[in-house]
Amino acid sequence: MESTIALIGFGEAGSTFAKAAGWESAALAFDINPARRAVMEEAGVVACATAECALSDADVVFSLVTADSALPAAQDYAALLKPGAIWCDMNSVAPDTKRAAAKAIEAEGGRYVDVAVLAPVNPARMNVPLLISGAHAVEAEALLQAAGFAKTRVVGDEIGRASAIKMIRSVMVKGIEALTAEMMLAATKAGVVDEVLSSLDASEKTQSWFERAEYNVERMTTHGLRRAAEMEESAKTLEALGVEPLMTNATVRRQREQAGKTIQFTPERTEVA
Repeated sequence: MESTIALIGFGEAGSTFAKAAGWESAALAFDINPARRAVMEEAGVVACATAECALSDADVVFSLVTADSALPAAQDYAALLKPGAIWCDMNSVAPDTKRAAAKAIEAEGGRYVDVAVLAPVNPARMNVPLLISGAHAVEAEALLQAAGFAKTRVVGDEIGRASAIKMIRSVMVKGIEALTAEMMLAATKAGVVDEVLSSLDASEKTQSWFERAEYNVERMTTHGLRRAAEMEESAKTLEALGVEPLMTNATVRRQREQAGKTIQFTPERTEVA
């Protein structure tokens, strides 16, 4: 790999990509949480104590922070980029948020690219589908492919187009999870879990609803806070389009309230813990 990679944020996505791709010393990483340095060292990347260390010589930057940190990261670190460096914003945020981040990066001589990650990074890892948009999307795609990403697609030269696809799609994906939790909470209290799930199985056979319900609720238990932040960005997306995000706002609340709470599934009885 010829390009030097900088990873801003080394949570689940950053660590998964680094380990799967085997970037090792070709990548430098920075995270505001000092505890992540141990994970960086385990992955073999260069663990940086400062953002400047990670960014000063980077040709391409993968911004993989939390949704509420995506814009501040671009604003805070834009001046640390070397001229012409490509900032791949891979965070799940609204198109307007990405356009604001693009202004910050480009004002300092960097090149901004909107990248949407369309599936959980585990277990897909380097096969996770990526949508790319912006004036530098074609060049960014080549860099992403050289870094090991196997499923990339340029969807236009407009910043915000890739994220619009992701955010609007998330209204359905995360909304189904939230509706599932609400359904299971009500079915549990009514003592009709088996009947409800069996009736759903009878109408849709692609996957057992016993499996789907457990999976959807587990996603919220584990990632509810992060997903709530992402869905707030989906609500912004709809508002910008003139669509009132009634269900999306409700999904934000349900995702946040379900975070950390489990629903214990058993064949005879379902209990909320």
